[in-house]
Amino acid sequence: ASALLKDPSQALSVFDFEVAARAVLPPAHLGYLVSGVDDEMTLKANREGFQQYKLRARRLVDVSKTDLTTESMGIHLDHPILVCPVGGQMAFHADGELGTARGAAVTKTQMILSTHTTKPIEDVIKAAGRPIWFQLYTSSKWDVTERLVKHAEDAGASVVAFTVDQQGGRNTETGTRLRSKDTRNCATCHEGGQPQTFRQYKPMYNGIDTNGLGLVNSALTWDAVDRLRKATKMKVVLKGIVTREDAALAREHGADGVIVSNHGGRAEESGRGTIECLPEVLEGAASMPVMIDGGFRRGTDIYKALALGARAAGVGRPYVWGLSAFGQAGVEKVLSMLQAELAMTMRQLGTPTIRSITKSAIIHA
Repeated sequence: ASALLKDPSQALSVFDFEVAARAVLPPAHLGYLVSGVDDEMTLKANREGFQQYKLRARRLVDVSKTDLTTESMGIHLDHPILVCPVGGQMAFHADGELGTARGAAVTKTQMILSTHTTKPIEDVIKAAGRPIWFQLYTSSKWDVTERLVKHAEDAGASVVAFTVDQQGGRNTETGTRLRSKDTRNCATCHEGGQPQTFRQYKPMYNGIDTNGLGLVNSALTWDAVDRLRKATKMKVVLKGIVTREDAALAREHGADGVIVSNHGGRAEESGRGTIECLPEVLEGAASMPVMIDGGFRRGTDIYKALALGARAAGVGRPYVWGLSAFGQAGVEKVLSMLQAELAMTMRQLGTPTIRSITKSAIIHA
């Protein structure tokens, strides 16, 4: 077990921040962060899936200079690591999404902001110093969805990441068990409280009547993708695609890209890790850019996704561990460690640029 960090610089891997976060978070907030669904097979599969792939190292290549720059959907990325959307970040640190945005700015990391941000999107974009991508939860009322999208676009977001893996409801058993151990009164800042308190902590809903508003829409179909395309000038990415068929449909319905995701093992209990789903999604996507998240904790994990054909890989829980324990400094350290590990892996394997990472670098064990 890792010794408790006194300072982010002491961390040797991102896992050290998990220990630090567990030490500071109250039970309900920790439960929200760590929970998968049901028996958490999918949560575990996201991590274990990487073991199915091995890497092939080439020697005697000049790797004195590594270049991590890349692009996705015509958008320049300083490196292929994304900050995935996590809602309610003030539950983890008083700075919330602003701490994350500042950490992303220092490490030149592209940030995706949750609909359920606890800090205003305008403030987050200012802190990030670049256009963020906006993760969209559609609600039971399409006009509310359009207002959210317009708000994000007007604020300066460049991409909308439409989350499509949360239509079925979910049984976050670990989260529920830990919440029952929390003695604090949580009603004041959650849906159980008054509508004005919900709006107070979820600024994207300011000015929107949330009475009777369902925050999950089980009736969504591919028609929603068509409507979203017409409603915005932002690039449209579908987040939560895990099959060949849906990747092909995303392409047919004019998506600019997809993110292979199972919501960090907290959507369906399929037992499939996202890295296992990536090859078939790439087949269905053809030339459309594919990104991925779910269980990424090491530079080698990110490298494996790139070698299979992903344009970028996102992290969620690791940077929230850093945020929980140390605020912005923790986020910075997590993101810079992953970049450093990726660069080291690229040198070790004889691929000094992102473009030089190909399928020849990876084999299925």
